[in-house]
Amino acid sequence: MAVDYLVIVVYLAGMLAMGWWGMRRAKSKSEFLVAGRRLGPAMYSGTMAAIVLGGASTIGGVGLGYQYGLSGAWMVFTIGLGLLALSVFFSARIARLKVYTVSEMLDLRYGGRAGVISGLVMWAYTLMLAVTSTIAYATIFDVLFDMNRTLAIVLGGSIVVAYSTLGGMWSITLTDMVQFVVKTIGVLLLLLPIAVVKAGGFAEMKAKLPTEYFDPLGIGSETIFTYVLIYTFGMLIGQDIWQRVFTARSDRTARWGGTVAGTYCLAYAVAGAVIGTAAKVLYPNLASADDAFATIVKDELPVGVRGLVLAAALAAVMSTSSGALIACATVANNDIWSRLRGIVRPEGEQHDEVKGNRAFILLMGLAVIATAIALNDVVQALTVAYNLLVGGLLVPILGGLLWKRGTAQGALASVAVGGLAVIGLMATYGILANEPVYYGLLASLAAYVVVSLATRPTDAAVLAAWRERLAGRGAEPENASETVSEQVPAAQ
Repeated sequence: MAVDYLVIVVYLAGMLAMGWWGMRRAKSKSEFLVAGRRLGPAMYSGTMAAIVLGGASTIGGVGLGYQYGLSGAWMVFTIGLGLLALSVFFSARIARLKVYTVSEMLDLRYGGRAGVISGLVMWAYTLMLAVTSTIAYATIFDVLFDMNRTLAIVLGGSIVVAYSTLGGMWSITLTDMVQFVVKTIGVLLLLLPIAVVKAGGFAEMKAKLPTEYFDPLGIGSETIFTYVLIYTFGMLIGQDIWQRVFTARSDRTARWGGTVAGTYCLAYAVAGAVIGTAAKVLYPNLASADDAFATIVKDELPVGVRGLVLAAALAAVMSTSSGALIACATVANNDIWSRLRGIVRPEGEQHDEVKGNRAFILLMGLAVIATAIALNDVVQALTVAYNLLVGGLLVPILGGLLWKRGTAQGALASVAVGGLAVIGLMATYGILANEPVYYGLLASLAAYVVVSLATRPTDAAVLAAWRERLAGRGAEPENASETVSEQVPAAQ
């Protein structure tokens, strides 16, 4: 295992080095939070694919393939569909708004009345997303070093917090690009073909497994529908995803770069399910389906390759964890803390804002590590977060983009009614039931439409300013204090 350990250590050291390098670029709020809005198509596509394909998509995707066969691809497949829908229909408009958070978009659209409430919901979602990603380090480091759970979480979490705090989005972008390459090589180009060959090829797999393992809908239509509601729609409104859209240097980059990333996700979904199916042939009696990834990597791959594939799993977890962490800190600082204190920062204080956002990343990172150590049932916690996100925020966000008659009162009613309905229904049906997100979403939609129609339309001046921003006009220039010589060329 010495060679495998060396691969992992070099990889982790490289992540920290990129954090240090990114710190030299992050000289303004825009550079720190959204990489100066200057990412070109290649880096945008790679980093977007990296953030949406985390530990759940890799380890969990293989586990679903082990349990259900090819239809286990649906969870990750719906993530890819959501990214495609976001990129094709909404990303260009989102990028032109030149904001930093989803709540800022709601304030622009509805006149500045929805920020704190929507910020609290988004903060809870991004916090739990970061926590569940951080807990996944325990599984990976246990396979690598037989490490204590708490120590594994502290080690993996500290590395992510370190490079995220140092360079913000620049560091995360650079590390995510490396992680995208490592995942592509480790999972798609190495583990996938090796797993299929070790299982005897597709013909042997079909001969040894029940026919439902090769049924595209074998996982169940209701489960697929729930995945679409939670993951496809969740991709449309999550702060972690939007913050990556904000990094695109143009409408075209956001649209086509995101389309490439979404298509990559679809291929990754199928690959994970096939690997899991092959693992079922090789190890038919594993105690847990989620052990399939680690088992096939540990037992079937040669030295060196095993280290690279485990690095790929680590990369998957780190990319989601770091993206969720910076999103959580951005929301906590800009949508909650600054608003509650009534802070209005004068222009030209970009360096001070970098320090403030850096401090919030460190603070949120420590909170994430502590919560990950204390928490046991992460599946329930993440389900609560996604249910609140979709049930409370989907309607007012998409309504604001698509329906000009929607009002601030309607948006607030939608968030409140949808959120309370989801909480009440989870208490009634159970946290993991499908009904809370179904009925919570319907309640949110009804409240939005009824209250919007019953109240005065949004002020014409607010809508005019909104249309200007959607058209890419009217936004205040960013990085105004930077000289031309300080600016970094657009990343390709």
